[in-house]
Formats: sequence, structure tokens, C-alpha cells
Amino acid sequence: MTDKKETIPKKDGKNYRPNVAAIVLSAKYPEKCEVFIASRTDVENAWQFPQGGIDEGESSKEALFRELEEEIGTKDIEIIAEYPQWVSYEFPPAIAKKMQPYDGQIQRYYLVKLKKGAKININTEVPEFSEYKFVATKNIYDYITFFKRTVYKQVLKYFRKEGYI
Repeated sequence: MTDKKETIPKKDGKNYRPNVAAIVLSAKYPEKCEVFIASRTDVENAWQFPQGGIDEGESSKEALFRELEEEIGTKDIEIIAEYPQWVSYEFPPAIAKKMQPYDGQIQRYYLVKLKKGAKININTEVPEFSEYKFVATKNIYDYITFFKRTVYKQVLKYFRKEGYI
């Protein structure tokens, strides 16, 4: 899978880490619309979508499949849609210290569906999540960590408006 090299925009003079994120729909989609969220192992009670850095020379799609395999143990997915632009957020101070030299992340979001029979395994080589669940989109904000909520709302609103969720 070779995609053209993407240009990752610079924003506000900040140093953002290039990143890809996946909104993973269960294999029951479109009959039942529920999304995967998982609790991080390194931050207590911080739930999020799978996401990860884009390596040098790697396209966001290549990173998507690699990160899903690394974080949830499967790349057995179908891409439903892609958010049309990059979105960014800044790290809160406590996390920024650990993520130096980055001020935040600039992300490409994908809406994906697990293929029938896909098996999730968060006990990967380097586990990033301690538990996971599928929830209705309206219930996501009961779980999601505070500093990612604005981006999540923006992206989910777009996919809802486009009729995907």
C-alpha cells in the first residue's frame, strides 16, 4: 500500500507531532453504530480512540494500519471515510513534559469498520491500553479525556453530518 507523501501543515509556530487516529466502528455497523474506546495504561482513567505517530516517509494510511495492529492487535478493518483536513490539539502541561519536543499533535482521522470476525487483542507486544469497550457515540464524552474532547466533537460532528454515523 503506497500512498503519496502527505504534507503535514505547520500551525501557529508550534511543534506538533504528526499522528493518525482511528474511530473504529464495530463489525455490527451500520445496523448498530458503536465505537471502540480504550483506557490508556500510562494515564489513569484516560479513554481515547486508537492513535499513534506517523513515521518519517510513512503515509497516514500506512500509519493507520500499523498503529491499529500495534495498539489493538488487528488491521482487519475497512476504511469508511477520512476527515478532510488535519486537526490538532495541545498537550496539557503534565503530558507535554513527557512528550518533548512536541507541544501537541496534528492528526489525520479515519472512520473505519472492523471486518466481520476481526479479533481485538489489546495485550500487544507493548500494551497501550488496559481495557476497551464499544459505546454509542452519544456516550463517548462520559469517558474521553478532557484535552481531546474538542477534536473528537469536531470530527464526530463531521462524520455525523456526512451520514456515516
